[in-house]
Amino acid sequence: MSPTKNVVLITGAAGWLGGLLSSAIIADPRTPDVSFILADIVEPKTPKGAKAATIKADLTNPDEIDKLFNTEIGVPDTVYCLHGIMSRGSEDNFELGLKVNIDSIRMMLQATRKYGANLSAPIKFIFTSSLAVYGGPLPEVVTPDTIATPEGAYGMGKLTSELMVNEFSRRGFIDGRIIRLPTIVVRPGVPSAATSAFISGIIREPLKGVEALCPVGDSIDSPELQLASWLASPETTIKNFVQVKHVPAEKFLKHTRVVCLPGFTATVREELEALEKVAGKEALKLVSFKDDPINRRIVSSWPSKFDNTYPLSLGFVVDVGGMVPIVEQFKKDLAAGIA
Repeated sequence: MSPTKNVVLITGAAGWLGGLLSSAIIADPRTPDVSFILADIVEPKTPKGAKAATIKADLTNPDEIDKLFNTEIGVPDTVYCLHGIMSRGSEDNFELGLKVNIDSIRMMLQATRKYGANLSAPIKFIFTSSLAVYGGPLPEVVTPDTIATPEGAYGMGKLTSELMVNEFSRRGFIDGRIIRLPTIVVRPGVPSAATSAFISGIIREPLKGVEALCPVGDSIDSPELQLASWLASPETTIKNFVQVKHVPAEKFLKHTRVVCLPGFTATVREELEALEKVAGKEALKLVSFKDDPINRRIVSSWPSKFDNTYPLSLGFVVDVGGMVPIVEQFKKDLAAGIA
């Protein structure tokens, strides 16, 4: 028995990335005539150009997860597991983080295993993880051999779920693919509960003419602004979300399905310099500073430089030119009313 051809299930589909992903898959010539099963805590919008079942679901309830595999669309051949409680949210509400970031992922894996058991090939299960799995003493450049030792509840939850995805893949229950995302900049919309939300906020709000608070340092001259992060643009991230679906299983390392998506390094100061270059001193004046030691501790525990060799060998892509092109693109998107 084969899965219904080109049926993609996306959890967390009502979020910003979920909407971008469905549109990108529709445009992907390698995924023709695609249909979707879209689920989230609020009902996702139906994408233009494809048939879709849109479902409001509590993804901590196994019965509601089961329904995702029993729609009129059919059994999915690919699952994108995007849902979760963000970094600061799971740090502040530990029990909820466990429930959503670990327990619901395990239930999703079990459902994918169950409904894929009689198919001709395991269902692809794409899990979005994070560089928050890292912590402690780190090498100058993170490689695929660097051990993950998280220093926060969010990273712990992601790493726990990674281990389950790897084990389910080793046993042949699923065809797992784990992508550790850089911090995505610039995110549109309102600030999220992510510890790293300010990395977009200090660009997004000033470009809208709105004040922004930087929780790193107490002034534009603070040495804390040298805090570096590993970043990627939304456009590049979504291209890589589509690419991971098409990587042949045998191309992954034999002992793990983890791939750290390509990115680049930029400091908070370099972000602000890019803002000033693109939008002028008046935009920069909209950024105020109030150091948040908890926020700064968590973000500074994450690595800021990775070796891109392995992901590039799998066909993933990377941003070129640093922060300035990204700020310019977001400014254009705002002017066009699409950000």
